[in-house]
Amino acid sequence: MKVSESEIRNASILIVDDQLSNVELLHALLVDAGYTKIHTTMDPTEVCELHRKNSYDLILLDLQMPVMDGFAVMEALKFNEVDPYLSVLVITAQPSHKLRALQAGAKDFISKPFDLVEARTRVRNLLEVRLVYKQLEALNRSLERIVEVRTAQLRESEARYRSFTELAADWYWEQDEHGVFSKVSGPVQEMLGVKNN
Repeated sequence: MKVSESEIRNASILIVDDQLSNVELLHALLVDAGYTKIHTTMDPTEVCELHRKNSYDLILLDLQMPVMDGFAVMEALKFNEVDPYLSVLVITAQPSHKLRALQAGAKDFISKPFDLVEARTRVRNLLEVRLVYKQLEALNRSLERIVEVRTAQLRESEARYRSFTELAADWYWEQDEHGVFSKVSGPVQEMLGVKNN
């Protein structure tokens, strides 16, 4: 499976940070990299509702915020039924938080102060993985529908076969040298609409 550059650039991204300077820096970084669907919030309590409405492909999430830190946001997102695969890139100035963030469900992290090239690369990589996951999900749904249709057809065929075999003892027919039915009895006569000569 391959994801095109335009699909990656059109992926939806949410930036969550309580500091306006960080939001502006990340926003500028993403715009400069060509991303077109960037949303921001400085209120971590809005994240779940925003994700429910917009089903973001990537959430850039600061860990240290007042009222609700990034860990609490990730915990709340686990109960969000929009998508079982949640792509979160955490932003932290604390090296000790990296492992805990990954254990809490983050897919990757970037450290403050930002290395711009590294941040762009991690965003792109996570988006590519996320979009491949979405393609696989769509393919699985399509295959499930095909299996359902084929299963229904098979059941219908089995039911017809069963009814024919149950009636087989009552069947009798003869054909002449041209393949024309000459003698027919029982259900076969009714099915074929043939009258005996």
